[in-house]
Amino acid sequence: MATTTAPAVARTVTDALQPRNVLLAGMLGIGLAAAGDWTGLLWGLLGALCAGLVPAGYIEWERKRGTWGDRHVVDRTKRAPIFFVILGSVGAGSVVMVLGHAPTGILFAMLGLWAMTVVLLTVNTVWKISVDSAVASAVVALLAVVHSPWWLLAHVMTAAVCWSRVALRYHTVAQTVAGAALGAATAATSLFT
Repeated sequence: MATTTAPAVARTVTDALQPRNVLLAGMLGIGLAAAGDWTGLLWGLLGALCAGLVPAGYIEWERKRGTWGDRHVVDRTKRAPIFFVILGSVGAGSVVMVLGHAPTGILFAMLGLWAMTVVLLTVNTVWKISVDSAVASAVVALLAVVHSPWWLLAHVMTAAVCWSRVALRYHTVAQTVAGAALGAATAATSLFT
């Protein structure tokens, strides 16, 4: 019985905690903490739009065109265009944040996500690292930097994402652990601001 329910639970976890959802919630929290008032929600929404919603929209558009079977793009050789869309979108959002004098915390979060995407793209040329695990881990670590170290307890969510990706056979354990480690390292730059 447990073996038949595991794929269903893994599918629910991976869909609920996909990057666009994690980034939407996380960037709002990061923006709010960085600004210290409601205006941070607007900066967080811009960050979520650029880092999560635009790339998710691109994936959905290409999926409907028949380029990919689903949002997971399991063939790593077809992932490069997604990374370039993310880099362009996060880069454009970062420029708007600089010009709009966004709080430092949200700007550094965006720059950290941009740098993480460069590494994901580079690694992806030879090995299929888990983007979902990287994003989940990065958001938790960034929330810990701008809010409280207690947010590190939310890495339980990262572990759930890693488990779901392995259970669905989209990634190996090593690919999810590498993604999660890269995501956690993304927040390190924010510690020095």
